[in-house]
Parts: sequence; C-alpha cells; structure tokens
Amino acid sequence: MSFPRKRESIILPILTLSASLISLMIAVVACGGAANTPAADTARRETVIFDIDGGRVTAPELWNPFVPGSRRDHGFHQTMIEPLFILNYGTGMIEPWLGERMSPNDRLDVWTLVLRKGVTWSDGQPFMADDVVFTIQMLLDNAPLLNDSAAMKTWVKAVKKIDDLTVEFDLLKPNPRFQLDYFSVKIWGSVTIVPRHIWQGQDPLTFKNYDPAKGWPVFTGPYRLVKISPTEFTYRRDDGWWGVKAGFKSLPRPKKLIWTWAGPEETRTALMADHKLDSLMDITLGAFQALKERNPNVIAWYDSLPYAVLDPCTRMFQVNNTVAPWNDKAMRWALSYAIDREQVAQIAYEGTTLPAQHFFPGYPPLNRPVRLLDEKGLYARYPLMKHDPAKARQIIESKGYTKGPDGYYQKNGKPLALEIQTHEAFIELQRIAQFVVEQLQAVGINATTHNVAGSTWNENQAFGKFEAQVGWQACGSVSEPWASMETFNARWVRPVGERANYNGWRWKNERYSQLVDQIGTLPLGDPRIDDLFVQAMAIWLDELPAIPVAQAKKLIPFDTTYWTNWPDARNPYISSWTWWQSTHEIIHALQPARQPLSLHYREDNSSESQIR
Repeated sequence: MSFPRKRESIILPILTLSASLISLMIAVVACGGAANTPAADTARRETVIFDIDGGRVTAPELWNPFVPGSRRDHGFHQTMIEPLFILNYGTGMIEPWLGERMSPNDRLDVWTLVLRKGVTWSDGQPFMADDVVFTIQMLLDNAPLLNDSAAMKTWVKAVKKIDDLTVEFDLLKPNPRFQLDYFSVKIWGSVTIVPRHIWQGQDPLTFKNYDPAKGWPVFTGPYRLVKISPTEFTYRRDDGWWGVKAGFKSLPRPKKLIWTWAGPEETRTALMADHKLDSLMDITLGAFQALKERNPNVIAWYDSLPYAVLDPCTRMFQVNNTVAPWNDKAMRWALSYAIDREQVAQIAYEGTTLPAQHFFPGYPPLNRPVRLLDEKGLYARYPLMKHDPAKARQIIESKGYTKGPDGYYQKNGKPLALEIQTHEAFIELQRIAQFVVEQLQAVGINATTHNVAGSTWNENQAFGKFEAQVGWQACGSVSEPWASMETFNARWVRPVGERANYNGWRWKNERYSQLVDQIGTLPLGDPRIDDLFVQAMAIWLDELPAIPVAQAKKLIPFDTTYWTNWPDARNPYISSWTWWQSTHEIIHALQPARQPLSLHYREDNSSESQIR
C-alpha cells in the first residue's frame, strides 16, 4: 500500500469509506445465514470461537515454540502451554499456576521454584523438576538461536534439580525481576517448559513437535489440538486434565475452542455480527459501533467511550539505526518533529487513545518516574511531543538536502525516501503508518508504506531487514521502567542479517546500557533507581533511537450470545487480551449464556473446516 505525496488529506475519506463498508458487509453477511438445526445449535453452545490475533499462520504444522517465526497466538499458549505463574493486572499479584511459589535469596542471585504437586502432561507423564531443568539447559545450550534463550543466557549461570518438585536457578548477577519478567505472563507469554521425555534427543532448531499419530504436541493444558489449517485451529477439551484431580480448578465449560482467521476487519466484524465469533481482535471505533448496531449482545471493556482498555505496549515509529540517513540522530529528530501525534490519536484512533511522549504504557506506577523527566527539564530540552514541520525542514536542509521539482528533498541526485513496513493483520498499525506517511510527505520526505505478512514483518524486524516499521518492540514494563529500557540495551545488538532478540532497531549507546544494567540489579522500588533512570532517559531522548507515537488502546469486542463472564471494567478478574497466555484465566471463567439465541452453526468434520 503506497500513498502519493500529500496535497490534501486522503486519510479522512478513507476512514469514512471504511466505516460505511463495514456496515454494508455486516448487513450482507447477517442476511446470508443458513437455517438452524438442533444438533448444530447444541454444538455451537459448547464451542467458543476466537479471532486469530496475528492473521494467517504460514506454518500450521510448526508447534515448536522456540523456533524463530513460530506462532503461539492461534490457541497454542492459550489452551495447551500452561504458565508457571500469571501476573494479574487488576490485583497486582503474581498468581500461581504450574508453579506454587518462586522466591530469591537475600542477594537476589539465587531463585528457588517450587512446582505444583499432581501436574501431568497430556500423555499422562508427570510434570517434574526434570522437565524444567531440561528446558532451561536446552535454552542455555542453544543461545541465542531459540526464543527466550538469549534472556536465559544473560541471567542463568546454572539450573539444578533439588527434588522432584523443586528447581534452583543460580544467576550470573542479581535480578529482582527474574520471576516477574520470564515466568509470570507479564507481557503476552512466558518461558515455555517442555516435556523432557519427548524433547530429549531432538534437535530444538528443527523439531516441529507435531505428529497427530503420537499425540504431539504434548503439553499440560486442558485442551488438545485436533484440527489445523493456515486459517483455523480446533482444540477439544481433555476431560482427564490434571487440574481436576489435583484440586486446582474444575474443567472449563467450553468443550471445543476454535481460533480462526477470516481476513480484513470488515469480514471479521461481520462474522461477529452473525454470532460466528465470540472474541474479536482489536478493531476500530467505527467498526465497533457498526457491530453494536447489528449485534446488541456485543460488549467491550467499557460501556461507553473510549470502550477500549489501555494496552501495555506503546506504539512507535521504528527506524533501523544502521540505515543512512536515519543513523543520524538529528534526522531521527526531524522525523519526530514531522509527526503530529495528536492527529494520530484523534483521527487514526478516533479519539480512543492519547499521544505518547515515551515508550512506557500510561500506567500509574510508570507515570511517576516519567514525571521526573519533566521536573528535571528534559522534555523542555527534548520536546518530543512538539509537531514542528518547519523545524523538521530546517534539520533536513542542514544536512545538505534541497527540494527537488517534485517537492521531495534530495541530495546528490538521490531523493530522501523512507519505506515503512506494516503488519498485514493489524489495521491499527496500518492507520498509524498512513498518517505518518502523509505527515512525512508534507515536509518533503518521499515516504511510502506497504503491508507484509505477519511472519515476514517479525523476521524483518529481528534480522534488520527494514528501513522503518510501526510496531511496539519496546514492550515490557508495566509497574517499573527497567524492562522496557532493557530492550534498547547495546548487548542485544546484532549485525544486520543476524537475529536480534531485542533492540531490532540496532541502536548502540554504551553509557545508556551501563545505566540500565545498574537499574536491573537494584530491588524494585529502590530509591537509587530514580537518578539512574533520569540519566539514562536523557541519553535516550537525545539520541531518539525510536519515536513514540501513541498509547495503545485495545478495543476487543466479546459476544455474550453464547458465553458470558468475559472480563471487563466491572469484572476485571484478568486482562481482556485473548492473544496472551493469560487467556487460560478467561477460558476457565467463561459460563454458558442461559438462553442463547437459536442461530446456525455448521459442525464440519473436515480437516480444514471454515466458519462461513
């Protein structure tokens, strides 16, 4: 998707057209339902249907969570991979799941994990300390090639079994956040533990972990995988799930779970209007309002504006710091001055979010340290929120660029251009990119944007094969600043063409990294953190390796026709992000609606069933 140089705004007509198109498509789909049968209705009342967050799954037979490019958001870590612990945003507590407790020594460099008694893998084998030790050692032996391996290599010196239910982690240096950051579903997921009796002897770099004849994949969750395709995954409840016998939890009520991908926002919204989706990924305000008109059983986090819940991952305009001229901090500041964040928030987000002046989510525990930056005069020195096209042009011209006859800047016969990649499944990111393109073109930068497949977008970010992206890769902090700051640490930088686990924009500043390392060894809430934070953020603001644009609001509709007790602001037992591993809590909490509507649902026994 590319846009011509800005003369008059093209975005507002596109948004208006999109809203009209959504309403039309919802009406078309709703009128096309087939007749209901009692058997189909019974099956539908036992089934929960989720929208796949990241779009089409290009490798549906890959169930190895450690291989770069693998997926977990298609029901994998929501139904099968159970976490050790889950951070509950509502209570602030770390809730036990497969783990009973995890605690450090006084020096914070030895952590002891105690597992829950009675946990078994889906093939009946016991879940033990040996599995944890095997998994962590496998990650250490294959760092940094496997997901989570670089983080384990950074912190873990040795891991050992104390007894069948106890594991000891000996760290290379103190880390007060070891449990929170890696084993508590703080953001999206956590380090996955795999069964030693299946993975032992396998090459973790090539093992797919998929063989229906052998019952693979094997994990501990209450559902088993039964059908796959690039656009749909079906899981059936395992009535022999360990949690019942162990007295942990009752069986979840849904007998079947489906994750499906139907394409653009308009199509997926139409499916929910026709009661063929129970959970829909983040959509625009216009789509939600059109959906509510057609299906009054739909709810969101709030009953009124902004409807959406604040996501922990600030949306950023991310440039590759190795690509000229964006390897020059002055040119990155020119980009920042060209961007009108208020316009993005008010039009692209339709007023459901706020501009971002930092890469932290706007949660109260993080607002306090950010206020320090203002009190110390850093935002006066580095006006990150200021929209100043004249200043952007001044910086560009100071670097030797002149306006060409087409209105774009150029130097030595080469136009000043910028290509922005966006994820094909995320209309939110696409809208931000569309506004950024217009705003950059308005100051004379020949900016374009195009969508790429989700797996390609992720891989390009990791391997440095991009010039610019709209993304969220500074995600990490929810209650203290270190985790997000760590994503910019120089230790994660890899040459372009080599996979980077973090810091995919490849910014290096050794002094910033030293300060962040010092913060990382201090206990949570230590008063010494404030000064280190201000020093580090002064460097970050001066260099501006990535450009915060907007706080992220996630407008996630749920249909209460068949299932109730979805989380919302009045019932915030867990966050509403159904692509996270914490979805286990939601699935266990769901209750059948007392009198669901009698609607059509087709039970399809084919290997690649589709909801139509």
